[in-house]
Amino acid sequence: TLGTQTDYRDGEAQTDPYSPEYIVPSGSVPELLTLATLTWGRGLPAGLAEVEMIERAREKRAWEATLPALDNASQIAKRRKMMDDMERKEWAFREQEIEKLQEVQLEVLKKLLQRREKNQNELDAKRLDDHWQNHQKAKEEKIKKIQRDCALMLRKLIAKRHNMMGKLERGDIIKEYTDFASQTYAPLSRIGYFPDNHSERYVVKNLYLNTFAGLCELEASLPDSVTQVKVKASTPKYTNTKTGSIKRSARLEVELAQVHQALLEKKNKVKETKKPLRFLEKVEKPVPRPLTPILEKPSIEEEETELAVICLQKLLRGRAIQNMMFEGKEKRLELIRELRTTHALQEDGQLLLKAEEQRTLVLQQQHDLQMHKLSLVESHLAREEGRVLANLFDFLSKELVRLQEERKIHAYVMLAERQRRMREAEESGRRQVEERRRQEEDEIFKQAREVVGLSVDSYLEDVILSSVEDTAEEQAREEIQRMAVEINDIAYEMESRRTRLQSEEIVAELVYDFLIPEAEKMSIREKVRQSQRKHIYAAHQILHRDVE
Repeated sequence: TLGTQTDYRDGEAQTDPYSPEYIVPSGSVPELLTLATLTWGRGLPAGLAEVEMIERAREKRAWEATLPALDNASQIAKRRKMMDDMERKEWAFREQEIEKLQEVQLEVLKKLLQRREKNQNELDAKRLDDHWQNHQKAKEEKIKKIQRDCALMLRKLIAKRHNMMGKLERGDIIKEYTDFASQTYAPLSRIGYFPDNHSERYVVKNLYLNTFAGLCELEASLPDSVTQVKVKASTPKYTNTKTGSIKRSARLEVELAQVHQALLEKKNKVKETKKPLRFLEKVEKPVPRPLTPILEKPSIEEEETELAVICLQKLLRGRAIQNMMFEGKEKRLELIRELRTTHALQEDGQLLLKAEEQRTLVLQQQHDLQMHKLSLVESHLAREEGRVLANLFDFLSKELVRLQEERKIHAYVMLAERQRRMREAEESGRRQVEERRRQEEDEIFKQAREVVGLSVDSYLEDVILSSVEDTAEEQAREEIQRMAVEINDIAYEMESRRTRLQSEEIVAELVYDFLIPEAEKMSIREKVRQSQRKHIYAAHQILHRDVE
């Protein structure tokens, strides 16, 4: 009464194909049942190897059908020779299979070695790239540091150049406050000012938030609607069942309410008034835009005249500026003379400063040259050390890889040797089982032949004994009849003269001489028949089993 539906196909959910039950009629052996050991994923669907196995099984069954029978003693040598040839062919086929399997394993091992070598080369290349990247990063960091130091020294030299004489200048407060990059707005930490030390001065402090009394006062000033919130529970639109589903009656009520609301909206809808018809109106076209003016190309003479005028204007302006500078020089001639006299007195000091500056530059150049030489030596030493260390690490890593490979190959060799020994042991076990089976079959055949010979001998003995008994019985019957006649005559004669005691003695002698020996004979014959019956039964069982 229940059904399930899935999104997957039966082929995706099924593990093994379905194999129906079967009934084999008596006396028939279908060839398909010889493939019952093959299952899905282990031989099915059949490939080239399975087809070859089936063909070999068919050939073996055909060969078994051509074998001579066991009951023919003249064909035993031929049967043994055919079995030896077949066993030799099977051993050759198994050796070929083992060689193919070993070749496949060697190919797999070669592929694994090639893949590992490729991975090792990729890993070495990646390590070299990482090493090169690290050197590049170190080089870039050194270059950046040198550039920062160079910029710092240049700033220092520029600052010294602005004040070559080392004069002290009075600070201009207005200039410092107008320049937002001055020490007033952005003081340097090396001067001794740290702007983060007094950061608590900028924290907002509120009385209502930092004290309990302020919090109580702030809470008292708030209305009740803020502190005491009233929440009304919303009524559900639908009535749900225990399982969480909506009842059919509730769904119908909602649909009816929606239909009723739509009818009310349609009923209360105001009809739109029709708009009056509009008359035709004239659509004025926009005023057309004026044409784009086109400048005429001036002639070459006009361009040369314009360039000459421009050059003359430049000359006049330059001459006017030159005249202004000459007038200013004439006005401040006395001040210039005074400055020249003061500078003439300081020529010796300037020469000393220049000499000191030249000496400092020479020392700095020598120091830079020495540092450059030291850096070159250090770089060469670091390069040589890096080369030696790289060669050493490369040699050690290769030795480690080689040792690991040797161990793995040794392990593979040990595993292959172990598998070979296990297979040899299995093959030797199969060979011993087959030899033991062959010995058992030979022994069974010998015993069967002996039993057949014994049964023939016993049959002949029975025939001879029966014939002897028949002849003896006939002779005995004739002798008995003859003797009976004589005995009858004697008995009639004796009976006419004997007494009762003599009659009893005669009866006892008859019983002792005839009945007792006959009973012993019958028991001996029964014992012989029982002993022969066991051997005949065993021979019959062996013959029936071989025939089946």
